[in-house]
Amino acid sequence: MNNIIFFGPPGAGKGTQAKIISNHLNVPHLSTGDILRTRILQEDDLSKKLKEIMSSGGLVSDEILNKIVNEKLNDCNNGFILDGYPRTLDQSNFLNNNLLQSRRSLDFIFNIDINFDLLKDRILKRSQEEDRDDDNIDALETRYTKYMDETKPVSEEYKHNNSSIFYEINGGNQIQEITSEIIKILEK
Repeated sequence: MNNIIFFGPPGAGKGTQAKIISNHLNVPHLSTGDILRTRILQEDDLSKKLKEIMSSGGLVSDEILNKIVNEKLNDCNNGFILDGYPRTLDQSNFLNNNLLQSRRSLDFIFNIDINFDLLKDRILKRSQEEDRDDDNIDALETRYTKYMDETKPVSEEYKHNNSSIFYEINGGNQIQEITSEIIKILEK
């Protein structure tokens, strides 16, 4: 079984790698960003609130994300890839308890590290290619600051408590190079 988490700042490529590895391993890719963007399309009060939060660079509450992830994990009997979750220590605690209760464990944790200037270039390019409202400099700066304040400590905690399965990946490399590195680690 492969239970995997991808960490990294917004725009680091964790979603791209998670999709590729999901196809490679044939396990579900649970991207909270994709799930939330799909939910926005329903055009109800919650979707309007989610759109407002996400376009300003804000993060959706732990309570909403924990509920979404819990529902999705219940359907993942052969493994999963988490991308964009957990982002906070509360989410991390929720996930760890969920795994403990379901008698599952994490197998690999990948942290894609990249510098902020390269991130800005990638986000602006992605904004043009994918027409995403949440890809603008103001939202990126807000999301990056929140990442450094809230999510970086979560990844550091996982690194400290799970060093044998925690892998640092250079996000400045080309997509194929990153994928090759990850696949080599998975096949060890």
